[in-house]
Amino acid sequence: MSAHPVLVVQHERDTGPGLVGERLAETGLDLRVHHPWRGEELPGSLAGWAGLIVLGGAANCEDDTAAPWLPRVRQLIREAVGTGLPMLGICLGGQILAHALGGRVSRRPHGPEVGAVPLRRLPTADGDPVLGAVPEGALAAQWHWDDMDRLPVGAVSLLTGDDCPHQAFRVGPRAWGVQFHPEVLSDAIADWARSDGPAVRAAGGDPDGAIASVRDAEPQLRQVWGTMAEAWGAVVLAEAEADGVRVPLSAWTARD
Repeated sequence: MSAHPVLVVQHERDTGPGLVGERLAETGLDLRVHHPWRGEELPGSLAGWAGLIVLGGAANCEDDTAAPWLPRVRQLIREAVGTGLPMLGICLGGQILAHALGGRVSRRPHGPEVGAVPLRRLPTADGDPVLGAVPEGALAAQWHWDDMDRLPVGAVSLLTGDDCPHQAFRVGPRAWGVQFHPEVLSDAIADWARSDGPAVRAAGGDPDGAIASVRDAEPQLRQVWGTMAEAWGAVVLAEAEADGVRVPLSAWTARD
């Protein structure tokens, strides 16, 4: 295994690491994408890994029938948080992070949030090593039917929005979860709209408007979330080189 390998869990065909993966590779990290949805085995532990990324997907974070690899993902997340290994959970990945540590994820009562949506900084974002540089009102690509409506005990909410309370949070010293999709641009949103567009329309959403809004926002999305990805990569590299102090797993509430 290379000096700085990062385990990436991809849940389905069209939800790869995208922009985040590109920018992390440029920092020198070695992203190893695992595809449990097509039968690939996930590692039994994170020994030897420098970081963990859990990507998005259509499954509910509790649906172990549709996604039978989720129990292993929850175990890996708890190990990452418990040992202080840098972690990033994106959309479904952020929901799994919250749920696995005792938070709550619920179906959105007013239908999905889709398109480029402005975020608001919370005072707790100041000084955060990954999200501290995100500007007020930054646009983020959204495509989700569930929300994290209660964070785990001890988690810190960093970014919020008008229609979603917890757009980004940190738990422990080196684990971050985001509800939005920093990895996607308009091509990915267009792909998702082709498959999910009828359901979005039936729920009152506008998939065509979502594509257009993300396309218009692409320069900002590349700059803001590319910078965020590089900041997370810097945490991974610093921690790998320092082999820093770990937080005991017993500090966090686990859920089977």
